Amino acid sequence: MAQPGAAARGLERHMLAWLTEPGWQAVMRAAQPQHKAALTLWQGQDWPAVVRRFDIDAQPDEVCLGLPLPPDEDTGEKVRIALRAQMLDISRTSQAVELRSALRCAGPWREALTTLERETGHLHLRIYGSMAMQALTGLLYLTPTSDIDILFHPRSREELHDGVALLSRHAAHLPLDGEIVFPGGQAVSWKEWRTAMENPARVIVKELHAVRLADTASLLATLEPH
Repeated sequence: MAQPGAAARGLERHMLAWLTEPGWQAVMRAAQPQHKAALTLWQGQDWPAVVRRFDIDAQPDEVCLGLPLPPDEDTGEKVRIALRAQMLDISRTSQAVELRSALRCAGPWREALTTLERETGHLHLRIYGSMAMQALTGLLYLTPTSDIDILFHPRSREELHDGVALLSRHAAHLPLDGEIVFPGGQAVSWKEWRTAMENPARVIVKELHAVRLADTASLLATLEPH
């Protein structure tokens, strides 16, 4: 598994990664024929791929990436291309897209999301999924049934409580989904967390190398009290 190498570079799921020229060449050699046109477009536009959970047989010098394509205009089918690249073939990485920078792509949700962003500015919300890919590429990802996938990295228990409360309130009129990311890239659905706070239960934690169950107390212990 790739855990040591990836952890040393601070990678998390949903981060963005740009490939070098040799990296694209390697991806193309391994690609299925029906994916090559999309990959050629991505390379030509210098668009990033998205860091995904690592395959169990990934090597320490590899990173596992995903390239989600826009929904098919006729069928609505969503194709997600799974890629692998050598760490040396990643030219740069960045955190997921900031909500603030993607508001221009929010379509009918722009006004409501602008209000959400204003009220949560201190929490520095980020996004992934369809809205993030539309903001990055300009291609049409969002549909009337799309979710808005929020990423929320609380630094304290107070921020965690505040963030979940704000997301819950705005979810009454926005199709909000997404994850709380605890230190070390431990991600939990914010809706599942809210339910576990109301009816104590273990929660599903998604990490770069695994999916596991954890009790909420262990995750709370990773945050500052205030």
